[in-house]
Amino acid sequence: MNINYEYYRVFYYAAKYKSFTKAANVLFQNQPNITRIINKLEDAFGCKLFLRTHKGVTLTPEGEQLFSRVEIAHMQFQKAETEIMNQSSLEFGSITIGANETAISILLLDKLRSFRKLYPNIRINITDQSTPTALDSLDRGTVDFVVATSPANLTKNMKMTELMEINNILVCGPSFKHLAEKKQHLADIVEYPHVMLERNTMSYAFYNQFYLNNGISLRVDTETTTINQVLPMVKYDLGLGYLPEPFVKKDLEKGELFEIKLYEEIPKRSIIMVQDIRKPESTAARAFIKDLLKTYVY
Repeated sequence: MNINYEYYRVFYYAAKYKSFTKAANVLFQNQPNITRIINKLEDAFGCKLFLRTHKGVTLTPEGEQLFSRVEIAHMQFQKAETEIMNQSSLEFGSITIGANETAISILLLDKLRSFRKLYPNIRINITDQSTPTALDSLDRGTVDFVVATSPANLTKNMKMTELMEINNILVCGPSFKHLAEKKQHLADIVEYPHVMLERNTMSYAFYNQFYLNNGISLRVDTETTTINQVLPMVKYDLGLGYLPEPFVKKDLEKGELFEIKLYEEIPKRSIIMVQDIRKPESTAARAFIKDLLKTYVY
């Protein structure tokens, strides 16, 4: 049965106020139009929904049965309207961001703090993932957008925006401090132990290509799963490591790490934002993205 939703709305208010006239006032319609709609609804169901008297109207048993369902549906519609209006005004809502730890540490934490102060009721979920895993989550629709580091293998449905450029530097602990006393060639340091992210990461592929471009085969002695593991391993002299400059700035200032300058230029990397052009973001996600682009796009 194909009945116009407006008919149910008219029925709801007529039943709620037990008056066609009051229903007409609430709905900004005239009373004859309310009567016409109720008559059409009764014709569609093949039964009377109201008993008319000079004092007003009352529901028939069939009308009571229908009202018990329509009332629930009406409340759900009102709840949905309120939720959407709250989300549109950023009173409530949620954001799910796929991000790797470099992007989280260097960029996202500061931005999340300021965003939370502006919109304390927005729920934020950060999934700490490698760049490939985060992009896979975006493709599957389990995150709203991705903030990670380049390079990145994008599908045709993805749009990338560079947020900020990051310098990566080669660092070492105290036992290799002598290497930081003068500029080195890659060929001079390749035999020293290296600590890097594991082979299935874009970071490993990035540095492996850097070495190959300079005619050298990269040999890694220690592989880790996160950049947060690379840092302490380098500090404890397990090997040399490539890390983002902002990530190690304090350790360099404290003298716990030392930068090894190279004659070969380490390629730049970027923190990027990736969106899926197939689906629109929520109001909350759009607000965060707008703030992100305003602050960081260079």
